[in-house]
Amino acid sequence: MRMINESKEKKTKSEKTPRSASAVMRRRAAVSMTVLVVMGAAVAGKLFKVSIVDNSKYETLANNYHFGTMTLDANRGAIYDANGTALAWSATVYNIYVDPKLYRDEIKEIEKSNDKKKSAAEEKGEQAANLVDVTQLEQSIVSFLSEKLEIDASKVQEALAKDGRYCVLQTQVEKNVADEIENYFDNLNLVSFATEATTRRYYPQEELAASVIGFTNGDGDGQEYQYNNYLAGVDGRIVSAQAANGEEMPYRYSTTYEAQNGSSLYLTLDTTMQYYLEKAIGEMAVKFNVQQRACGIIMNPKTGAIYAMATYPSFDLNNPSDIYDTATSRALDSLSGQEYSDAYLAARETQWKNKAISEIYYPGSVFKVFTSAAAFEENLIDLQNDSFYCSGYFTVMGEKIGCSNRSGHGTQTFTQALTNSCNPAFMEIGLRLGVEKFSYYFKGFGLTEKTGIDLPGEVASLYIPEDTMSNVDLASSSFGQANKITPIQMITAYSAAINGGKLVTPYLVQEVVDADGNIVMEHETEEKRQVISEETSKTIREQLEAVVEGNGGHNAYIQGYRIGGKSGTSEKLDEYTEGQEMKYVASYGCFAPADDPEVIMLIMADEPDNSIAYYGSTVVVPYARTVMSEILPYLGFYPEYTDEEYADRNVTVPLVQEKSLDSATATLDDMGLSYEIVGEGSSIV
Repeated sequence: MRMINESKEKKTKSEKTPRSASAVMRRRAAVSMTVLVVMGAAVAGKLFKVSIVDNSKYETLANNYHFGTMTLDANRGAIYDANGTALAWSATVYNIYVDPKLYRDEIKEIEKSNDKKKSAAEEKGEQAANLVDVTQLEQSIVSFLSEKLEIDASKVQEALAKDGRYCVLQTQVEKNVADEIENYFDNLNLVSFATEATTRRYYPQEELAASVIGFTNGDGDGQEYQYNNYLAGVDGRIVSAQAANGEEMPYRYSTTYEAQNGSSLYLTLDTTMQYYLEKAIGEMAVKFNVQQRACGIIMNPKTGAIYAMATYPSFDLNNPSDIYDTATSRALDSLSGQEYSDAYLAARETQWKNKAISEIYYPGSVFKVFTSAAAFEENLIDLQNDSFYCSGYFTVMGEKIGCSNRSGHGTQTFTQALTNSCNPAFMEIGLRLGVEKFSYYFKGFGLTEKTGIDLPGEVASLYIPEDTMSNVDLASSSFGQANKITPIQMITAYSAAINGGKLVTPYLVQEVVDADGNIVMEHETEEKRQVISEETSKTIREQLEAVVEGNGGHNAYIQGYRIGGKSGTSEKLDEYTEGQEMKYVASYGCFAPADDPEVIMLIMADEPDNSIAYYGSTVVVPYARTVMSEILPYLGFYPEYTDEEYADRNVTVPLVQEKSLDSATATLDDMGLSYEIVGEGSSIV
């Protein structure tokens, strides 16, 4: 009975199994199909995204794999002075490169050619002719390239042994050398050596205006002005086939995208005035053994255009890393190791600095121009009735502050006090102004802010704020011995005092011209504000002219010219240590013509040798007078003499060397000079 039941049970299970398996299989098939459909859709979606949506992206990646890109340097824009004299330009030079693999293939072809010639000659029983000595050829190639490119022979050999397809042997090769190399390999019928054009920066005036122009570094990156975006241009590209190992093959299958050359700058600088200024401050710095460099600026006080700006010692723009100052260079030669490295880097950074805009100093008595202007504007000085007494010192809040004349100047008019550069008189004037008014005009003349000159590296002034200024500070500030400013701030503020009262922004770039000759930027005079009235400015001009006329030996007095000026001698109080010798800054600011200024100049000597001289009137004035005597005729201003002056005038003998005899004699005749002609010929030698 049990056996029968078991048999039925087994039969029932066996009948149900096929139906269950079939259902499972169908479910599996459905799931599999669903997965396949989803995966297919995903793949299709991905293909659509890659081929359609991101087509350009993957095309670029593919091209980057198959093609190499070389930069084609844009010609950097030139820099010219106001008369079109080139100060910086880029010339075409060449990179010399080799395809090492192709070179070895060519050598093998020469060897095969030798073998064929030998086989052919042997068949004829002859001696093979016109065979190439491959060993000698390779040695000649290495020797030739080593000599012409001025590199070690080992460097050439290493390049020829490389696995790549493109190896630069030398960069920035001059055209005559590149042509010689091309001709050499053309004669050898070797195409594995070639040249490619690039650019190199040249500075034809060498050290002239070096700290103003700036330079480009070894990679061609610009440090010339803050107009680099105009100068740099846009580099082009050479897109070329790429070998399997990723090396570029620039000599075949290439497409060139031409570079867009940079724009050129036309400056307000005048190389002639720049030369006069640099020559003068160089002679001054040497004669008075100036320790912390000297600088000078010549400017149009009405427009802010910079005619000349110089720092001494300068440096050669073509070799900016060479220490140009001989004394500094000698000092470095005595050092070694880390001591040398530190000293060299410090010296190099210093020589690159434009002292006129990047260093601050106590202006000393030249600052009295601004104290005077503020007091006249506020009607605090009566030229007819005011007098100032100097006993040799002035007491403020119980503190004695001395005059340069320790015995005192006695009773003076304002004009006499300004001519004598009497500190007590100006301390009294400063106290008349008061802290609030003094600070107002100090700010008005732009001495609390950068001038905004279009040069990199301008620094800000260091001054006593109004809310912390005491009367002692005010007294010292009134004669330029409390606040530190830059030379460019000084001459810009000085210009406002004598140009009618307008503070203008100084500038160096007159216009920017693109490679096609279009003017893309032109400078216009920027007047920031009216600081003092025209009437006050006229008074300041007259008083400063009186200073020059009344004390000609200590000022830039030149017969026949109307010149205004003020010297200054400041103590470097912040660097003074008790027991040590005081250090000084000597300076002089002058302008002409005094009644309608067209040119203003500031010269400064930082730490002249005390044992020689340190007063501005002694150190700087003679050289300022020399520069003025040279630039005024150059600018078209000629002396106007009274009858008395004409009879007793001084004459600068002109240089007539290289002129024709007729021209030289005419020049000397016009000046009323006697002369003797020695020798024969038609020109002065």
